[in-house]
Amino acid sequence: MNYGGLAAGLLGGAMTESFSRALGGGGQGSVLLSPGNTERLVAKLSKMRGAALKIGQMMSFQDSKMLPGPIQEVLQRVQDRADYMPSWQRDRVLTANLGKDWRDLFSEFEEKPIAAASIGQVHKAVLKSNGRRVAVKIQFPGVADSINSDLDNIGILLAATKLLPKGLYLEKTIDNARLELGWECDYERELECAARYKELLRGDEEDVFMVPDVYPEASGKQVLTMDFLDGIGVTRVKSFTQEQRDWIGTQLLRLCLREITQFRFMQTDPNWTNFLYNAETNKLELLDFGASREYPDEFVKPYVRLLEAASRSDRLGIEQFSRDLGYLTGHESRIMLDAHVKSILTLAEPFLGSAPEVYDFKDQTITERVKALIPVMLHERLTPPPEETYSLHRKMSGAFLLCARLESKVPCRQLFLESVTESGFVDG
Repeated sequence: MNYGGLAAGLLGGAMTESFSRALGGGGQGSVLLSPGNTERLVAKLSKMRGAALKIGQMMSFQDSKMLPGPIQEVLQRVQDRADYMPSWQRDRVLTANLGKDWRDLFSEFEEKPIAAASIGQVHKAVLKSNGRRVAVKIQFPGVADSINSDLDNIGILLAATKLLPKGLYLEKTIDNARLELGWECDYERELECAARYKELLRGDEEDVFMVPDVYPEASGKQVLTMDFLDGIGVTRVKSFTQEQRDWIGTQLLRLCLREITQFRFMQTDPNWTNFLYNAETNKLELLDFGASREYPDEFVKPYVRLLEAASRSDRLGIEQFSRDLGYLTGHESRIMLDAHVKSILTLAEPFLGSAPEVYDFKDQTITERVKALIPVMLHERLTPPPEETYSLHRKMSGAFLLCARLESKVPCRQLFLESVTESGFVDG
């Protein structure tokens, strides 16, 4: 990719926009993200879609309103562009991973993809060995090899626009994206994570989650074959009753809390399309385990204690466990401490002892109130958050936002108390 050409194009576009404004042409905001330059960025970032969307997701924690408007627009348009591989290229990937006789593995294989994601596309098929309907995920060639260069170049572009505040610690965000994208491009790792997650859920008392079986004999580093799931996306709100919305929100939040406090292993991608509801089986079907990760006890223990302190509105406890975790250094200004503690208390609001027994997410303003504190924290922050935070808070934020979108009524306090008790990390 010719990034020198892109840089020159952006500079030229910025100069044109500046002259236009000087002559009374109107316009507001950064000249580097003028309408013309937005088109240039969308075209370029679409070619490195996986890296661009991962950075956007990590910076926004699933709520794109956290980002400047022009960046929101660029990332949304990149996400909306669905590119498919030509059949010859797709067949080359399948042959490299499954062998030249890969078609013999399937009694049926639909030539047209049913979906495209940021790093690959999905085909519907039927396994010859057992007659099971399956989804075959095929990675775009070159994605894994270009992660480092794509992320480096995105960092340069974002730094050049100067729209992102210093406190976002862009370099650390990019390093974390590098780690997670590497995981997501390794379909052999994802196969193992899906199998592990299925095992973790085996003892779930309510038996409401479905993880698809995976098939190693029809999978490889860039190909993953798993059971085809029939559920519908949980965000198709209009088709659900209030009772179903409440049940879905309750189960997904219960699962999120169990991932933290009991599994210490989480599927960290909060993309709402990864959660399906099957009305016939009354189960929630879970997809996409590429970004699954383990959390060490030395992180989980103080984190659970931090949440528990917040549920009791214990400000000193919040400060202490925040220092233990590395959120605070102990040298912060009072304005930073107040903003940090307030943000934790706001996030923990559904779990407070004073919270209603059933929390109504319909009218919640948690994300808006936390967003209002972010400028202060970005300006006053002395240290980047611990690495585990990027994925963990993205998933928790996604769970809250999903409950809000569903307008679910959830017994949050009860779910929290049960999870904390099961963790064994909090006395009493």
